[in-house]
Amino acid sequence: MLTSKQIRQDFIEFFEKQQHTYVPSSRVFPEDDPTLLFINAGMNQFKDVFLGISKRDYVRAANSQKCIRVSGKHNDLEEVGKDTYHHTFFEMLGNWSFGDYFKSEAITWAWQLFTEIWKIDENKLWASVFGGDAADGVSPDTEAEKLWVENTSIPKERVLRFGRKDNFWEMGDVGPCGPCSEIHIDLGEDRCNMKDDPNHVCQVNGDCERFMELWNLVFIQYNRDDTGKLHELPNKHVDTGAGLERIVAVLQNKSSNYDTDLFIPIIEHLEKLSGKKYTSKLGNDTDNAFRVIADHVRTLSFSIADGATPSSDGRGYVLRRILRRATRYGLILDLHEPFMYQLVPTLLDIMGNSYPELNERKEHVMNVIKAEETSFAKTLERGIEIFDSFITSMKNENQTVLSGDKAFQLYDTYGFPLDLTQLMAEERDLTVDVKGFEKCMDQQKAQSQAGSKKATYQADGLGDKLPATDDSHKYENLKLETTLIGYVSNQDYINEGTIPANTNIGILLDKTCAYAESGGQVGDTGQIESNGEIFNITDTQKVGDAIVHYGNTTSSQFKIGDSVQININNSSRNDTARNHTATHLLQWALQKVLGPHVKQQGSLVNPEYLRFDFTYTKPMTPQEITDVETLVTEKIIDNQSVGYKVLPIDQANQLGAMSLFSEKYGDEVRVVAIGTNGESIEDAFSREFCGGTHVKNTSEISGFKITREESNATGVRRITAMTGQGLNQLLTQRSQIVDQLTNALNATPEELEIRVHKLIEENKKLKSQLKKGTGTDLKSASQKLLDDAQTFGDSKVIVGEFPTAPVDMIRTQIDWLRQKSQSMAAAFASKTDDGKVLLFTAVTDDLIKSKGLKAGDIVKEIAPIVGGGGGGKPQLAQAGGKIPEKIEEALNQAQKHIEAKLN
Repeated sequence: MLTSKQIRQDFIEFFEKQQHTYVPSSRVFPEDDPTLLFINAGMNQFKDVFLGISKRDYVRAANSQKCIRVSGKHNDLEEVGKDTYHHTFFEMLGNWSFGDYFKSEAITWAWQLFTEIWKIDENKLWASVFGGDAADGVSPDTEAEKLWVENTSIPKERVLRFGRKDNFWEMGDVGPCGPCSEIHIDLGEDRCNMKDDPNHVCQVNGDCERFMELWNLVFIQYNRDDTGKLHELPNKHVDTGAGLERIVAVLQNKSSNYDTDLFIPIIEHLEKLSGKKYTSKLGNDTDNAFRVIADHVRTLSFSIADGATPSSDGRGYVLRRILRRATRYGLILDLHEPFMYQLVPTLLDIMGNSYPELNERKEHVMNVIKAEETSFAKTLERGIEIFDSFITSMKNENQTVLSGDKAFQLYDTYGFPLDLTQLMAEERDLTVDVKGFEKCMDQQKAQSQAGSKKATYQADGLGDKLPATDDSHKYENLKLETTLIGYVSNQDYINEGTIPANTNIGILLDKTCAYAESGGQVGDTGQIESNGEIFNITDTQKVGDAIVHYGNTTSSQFKIGDSVQININNSSRNDTARNHTATHLLQWALQKVLGPHVKQQGSLVNPEYLRFDFTYTKPMTPQEITDVETLVTEKIIDNQSVGYKVLPIDQANQLGAMSLFSEKYGDEVRVVAIGTNGESIEDAFSREFCGGTHVKNTSEISGFKITREESNATGVRRITAMTGQGLNQLLTQRSQIVDQLTNALNATPEELEIRVHKLIEENKKLKSQLKKGTGTDLKSASQKLLDDAQTFGDSKVIVGEFPTAPVDMIRTQIDWLRQKSQSMAAAFASKTDDGKVLLFTAVTDDLIKSKGLKAGDIVKEIAPIVGGGGGGKPQLAQAGGKIPEKIEEALNQAQKHIEAKLN
């Protein structure tokens, strides 16, 4: 039996023999296409070629592309697990022609690979072609129809015509498009899942699972303009796509993609972790859970390995939703502790050789997934309890739609993505008010944005309008004679006349020495001078190929065509350079102290401080922070030279220069090296791809101090540090604080640490003494409650009030009462220091089983009386409230509830 690895390799080697260039898969999310969250087809990385924006140095290509379909019109998330073939992550085998071969070769090679290389029974194969569209004025694709019969052994009656819906491909509402021809396979009558329907007929593109599409050959021969009309393209292209998972299932003779060697090792690992057995059945909750988890761990692992991180927005939130969805399915398999991360090594065994980035970032992937699982586990089961309480209330009121505000509460408080709440509701034959949920989301966003609005310069859509700027002087000069050639105001570019006064604009020069914001480094500030007038630059940005100098005009003396002088703020530029070089030293030191697996995830470099994000899953220890500071400081003191060299990217990679995984680089890159020897950078201890400004010698950095180390995202830590003037100001402020403390405590600076520790210990002793007093009061109250308890048979009913005390101390007394009573149903109340209410209910196991008494049910009934809510397990539950004057009423209701059950 062919393995999935062999099948993938067969495809690539077959097309290499047909003079195709093997192009490695791009990342699972696009680098420069804002219209896509994730790559969802093999053609995505060649979109610019099809649009005529750029060219490659080859005209034939082939690969296996990593794809994810979880958003937009291509969203398979809800279908995963329910059938045998839907996935959120899949591989798309594809071959492309960019104005080279066309329909004849594409059809011939597809047939040869299927029938001659992979030996698929040609009697099971069918082909479909475009049947034409009257509205578009396009005739049937008789060319492809004829080629199928002439170039292959497929009989004419198995070449079928279909309409635009099935056999016409379009990139969007406008742009390249064309007819497509698909290869389908007849899997046999036993694969029909609609046999009970007497009117059903099995057919290609039908409703049942007997016929399955294996390969889509797209012939891009038209361009649709903005009026909807089609025009023949001068250069015609081929774009094909075949799902690897489906082909593997066919070649391995499996009725389900999940039964192939792409998934079975993961499922077998899940069986060991859960103790459950996978039976490959559909409609079975347990088997559905196996399939969902096996699919989702692939999506998560590849996304994280490619540089994405679960977060609260964008593609990061999509990943978080997927992980939390899988975690909830884990409960079906009785997996209550983090488990997904344990599946990653098994995935690497399957796919690590084909996708080396998985192996390179294995530890990071596992750490991120584990941290996310751990975080969600803290609220998952509590959130399910709250969801169950909502459902109970709905059933009591004969409602079938969970309100949007309750769905939002689950999202906002317990981290439940909307689709997870919808899934849980669907399992109860209920729905969710999605519009109500979205309204709550919009309200929250509006409140969040209201306090953070700031003036910004709008440059959307301007990139194509602006002329390119020569900014080659930015590394060497801080002032430059140049010419004012135009300015940006709102959405317009003006290149003639006089610049108006008192207006926020962006000035364009024919050449500049200003650094535009890029690579984490902020844009330069400074001044532009002309005829005694000054324009203050507050920010510098790159828009398209232009450098735009933003600021506010104070007069109308600047004219287009004027000769001007630009002066960069020397102090800010130097401070920024210090901080930028320090980030390079910091990354080097982090890898020395924490390990080579530490990778940069982002940075911010400005005159005041530097911020550096890096992959690491736990807080750094004080000693590790000190070690990093020491290493950086040593290199500063060592007067290490800093240089750069522009190299072909392959040569830079061979030198081991570090790059930011999320950045897209050109054919040539600028490598900044620290510890250089003259012109040579080979012996430098730090080499990084970088286009920023730097000091010429590390001694110019003038000190280094980490001021904060914190979590930025799951699996990502953030360091904030200072150098130069900023550091000097910080040390001065801290010295003043030390002086104030020495005066207040009447101690020398050297004695401060001992004196503060002594005060902390004294404070702890005082708290302990107060706690003992509270404990004595609680013990007395517990004994009195036990003495006054009512007896029902062998069981005690204990209802009453505790004095104000910490929750853990009250719970300890409840445990003591449970031990003393052996059989008990109880309800307690306590007032808090801020005048609110705490409610506790407890039931022993014997009464849960024999009488159906549950602590959670009792607390849900009485909590609303005190203006609160809560829940818990059958043995112990807790709630809060804000109406202490109704404590007696709530406890009386609890007494009635318990007695009704016991009687």
